[in-house]
Amino acid sequence: MSGFDADRVFSVAVHDHFASPAPDSPAGIEKLLLEFLLQYRVGGEFIYRDKLRANLLLKQYQLEVDLRHLSLYNDELAHTIQDRPADILPLFENAATKASRAILFPLAGGADEQADAAIQSLPKLQVSVKSGLSLLQFRELTADTMNKLVRIPGIVISASVLSSRATRLHLQCRACRSTKVVYPGGGLGGVGGGSDRGLPRVCDAPEPEGQKKDCPMDPYLIIHSRSQFSDHQVLKLQEAPDMVPVGELPRHILLSADRYLTGQVVPGSRIIATGIYSTFQSAKNKQASASALRTPYLRLVHLDLLSPSSSGSGSTNPFGVQYTPEEEEEFGEMARSEGFYERFAKSVAPSIFGSLDIKKAITCLLFGGSKKILPDGMRLRGDINVLLLGDPGTAKSQLLKFVEKVAPIAVYTSGKGSSAAGLTASVQRDPTSREFYLEGGAMVLADTGVVCIDEFDKMRDEDRVAIHEAMEQQTISIAKAGITTILNSRTSVLAAANPVWGRYDEGRSPGENIDFQTTILSRFDMIFIIKDEHDETRDRTIAKHVMNIHMNRPNQSADENGDAVGEIDIDKMKRFISYCKMKCAPRLSPEAQELLSSHFVALRKEVQQVERDNDERSSIPITIRQLEAIIRISESLAKLTLSPVVLNHHVEESIRLFKFSTMNAVSAGNVDGLSRGELNHEMVQMEKELKRRLPVGWHTSYQSLVKEFVNTSGYSSHALERTLFLLEKRDIIRFSNQKKQVHRIGV
Repeated sequence: MSGFDADRVFSVAVHDHFASPAPDSPAGIEKLLLEFLLQYRVGGEFIYRDKLRANLLLKQYQLEVDLRHLSLYNDELAHTIQDRPADILPLFENAATKASRAILFPLAGGADEQADAAIQSLPKLQVSVKSGLSLLQFRELTADTMNKLVRIPGIVISASVLSSRATRLHLQCRACRSTKVVYPGGGLGGVGGGSDRGLPRVCDAPEPEGQKKDCPMDPYLIIHSRSQFSDHQVLKLQEAPDMVPVGELPRHILLSADRYLTGQVVPGSRIIATGIYSTFQSAKNKQASASALRTPYLRLVHLDLLSPSSSGSGSTNPFGVQYTPEEEEEFGEMARSEGFYERFAKSVAPSIFGSLDIKKAITCLLFGGSKKILPDGMRLRGDINVLLLGDPGTAKSQLLKFVEKVAPIAVYTSGKGSSAAGLTASVQRDPTSREFYLEGGAMVLADTGVVCIDEFDKMRDEDRVAIHEAMEQQTISIAKAGITTILNSRTSVLAAANPVWGRYDEGRSPGENIDFQTTILSRFDMIFIIKDEHDETRDRTIAKHVMNIHMNRPNQSADENGDAVGEIDIDKMKRFISYCKMKCAPRLSPEAQELLSSHFVALRKEVQQVERDNDERSSIPITIRQLEAIIRISESLAKLTLSPVVLNHHVEESIRLFKFSTMNAVSAGNVDGLSRGELNHEMVQMEKELKRRLPVGWHTSYQSLVKEFVNTSGYSSHALERTLFLLEKRDIIRFSNQKKQVHRIGV
């Protein structure tokens, strides 16, 4: 051990580095990143080397890097990227370009000129950074996050046209013909400021000998054929409706996408954008505000799509949700378990008592049938639309609110506040380029989800017409301001409305009560008429149920039979619904087909009979659409149990639901076994008799009228009640002495 002092630690460099660059200088960082790309491996697999090679062979000059891998390889480097992404990402792209040269031309030592030229012609690679950062909301983008890497979720509400942005400009002086190359730095893709911004104002070429150079100001012309451009697109991101605090407007932010990130999304897509939070001087602000105030935007470095791209390739996993094998197994067991359909229906808005059939209908709406595209390109929708029509205080809006929470994609809107443009789409004008573009409304944003429309009866008729097409053809076609286009709106509609007089009037036909046009009613698969009936035992149970909720007691005996309800929690329901929608698209079995067609014929007969009895056309039509509705309901029941074919018991349940809802609404209003035609006839007769018997100014007792008309002449008591009620409304009679005396006061 001679030559070493005792008890001292020495270090000897094993690898002889050629003056390696300092680790925190740009060159050092680039070297580290290059090493990471070429050497990072999991097991025996070099992930990024292989990925880069595969992309290069496909002529795709891009690479997606996962930040978690980088932090495993070099934690400091990953932190640097998060804190100073604008400085590091260009270095990363240089490193990736070097790596790709090393992969494609491993032997090029500079001797071969052709290889050299090929290397030089390699375009610069684009690196997109996928990070596992926690999501920020729009409202959390503060000054501290400026110039850092952030991830925010939202909905794309408009996408600009693709434009080309110069990355390398070849300039020529118009006086002395000298050339020069500049690399313009871009704000938001050159938004704000003309194309001449950033060009040198004076010619700085050396003077040729013997003659004086005389170049004017702003001498340079751009030679476009020699310049280089890259694609660029501006997106507008809005926060998702469920993230907005009550009473605030949803916030917007502009996203600037370039090269391979362009053209990925259409309005209505839900995305998670990863990008650098930075600012630009917008043309709008130039005159108005101080120079230090600038408009924020996000320079995209990665895009995660969460919803199906409506650009055609229906992605297999529309909601961007990943399922673990254990979860899939659990869902399979749930779907196979005994009485699961009942259990799921009871978990829909469990705090609302009863109305099980409506909850079952909502369950069907959440799952939806299977959509079909026929060989001739015709589409048959798979979404189920439900209308709840009923007295106030029957918890319709609460059901709608619950559906908004539990559906994977949902938009809640109220009828009075939503116009046709707000539901479908509006045409906006871009402030800088003065071009028109479309902004999707509620039904476009809820593509492949549910739109809940409350106060459906308070909408103006012309606004209601706007959703006719969206409900049946599932598209919204627009021809405004020179834009003619078709947007997708593959949504289910759940609407709640009150009858015309605020409450359901028993004596009138459903048509008079509902007051919707036949055109819109036939588009609803199920129409429920909810009446607030007076029944002592039911009232007691409801009162007890409400008291329990208000006193925060666990509600064991929640249903009518006193069974304890095993509720499924909302998150699990949400995941289960999107899982079923993704995995299962049931088709009818031959027996089910037979059953359906015979039932449909029977239903048409029944409607014909009701129409004949009442001597008027039914206001709720039973058309071929209603047959398709029953098919859809049966498919959704099969989807709920993850069954690939629709069996007889599914069809029977769907027909029972349909009869309980729509057929019930058709025949509503038959009182005391009388059809409305007979009732009206009786009332006309009775009015004549009454007027004959009671001259103006006379009065009689109510009892004697009952004796005369009901007991002697055989009229029904309901008809008498109804006639007196109408006469009182028309100020022909009035009651006194607690309705015991009837006075004739008018003609």
